[in-house]
Amino acid sequence: MAVGRLSTRSGLADDVNVYAQIVLFDGFDPLDVIAPFEVLAAGSEAVGGQLEVELVSAEGPRPVVSGTRGLVLQATAQLDPSKPGFVVVPGASGPIDGDPDEVDTIPVLLARFGETRAVPLMREAMANPDVTVATVCGGSLALAMAGLLEGRNAVTHRLGMDVLEATGVSVVHARVVDDGDLVTAGGVTSGLDLALHLLDRTYGPRVALAVESLFAYERRGTVWT
Repeated sequence: MAVGRLSTRSGLADDVNVYAQIVLFDGFDPLDVIAPFEVLAAGSEAVGGQLEVELVSAEGPRPVVSGTRGLVLQATAQLDPSKPGFVVVPGASGPIDGDPDEVDTIPVLLARFGETRAVPLMREAMANPDVTVATVCGGSLALAMAGLLEGRNAVTHRLGMDVLEATGVSVVHARVVDDGDLVTAGGVTSGLDLALHLLDRTYGPRVALAVESLFAYERRGTVWT
């Protein structure tokens, strides 16, 4: 099912492409990826393809194994921090507790993100005035544990709020937290609300409403700005 093209927010040139790069890393949570991917892809249809949505990794094109039953998604490009638009970082899925030397728990997977080539690329993206970095669930924790969010306003899954605060982040108890060039969302399903907020903020409420109607979903919770 396609969304008909709608006029975009005034001031956004029709010939300027915006990129939505969703970052895959080993152990990612599938719904954190697929929910915003579907919403942003539908938004792209609504604006005539002006928004390009892609799955990327820090290492370039490769199959990436999620933390849920070995589900694999294909990254088709390398994360490019110079592209204008959004860079979306998901959280991880897996056991919450366990011996970190034996079990790839969620905290282990998120900490491991900080040891990859993604961190310098994310640092470049966050320094680019044309990029908004967005996270779903534990994605904000992955960035915070890598030292990238100190002093910022953000949210994560409720089970990780204390850890997020301990990294120097100002924790906000809202479903979506809009801190300008950083937009974060809480638990797994909040990826839908995050992506709809990005569409609304970039292209206006008509586009966001068209996607809501297509998905038979109404945005939930509060957007803190």
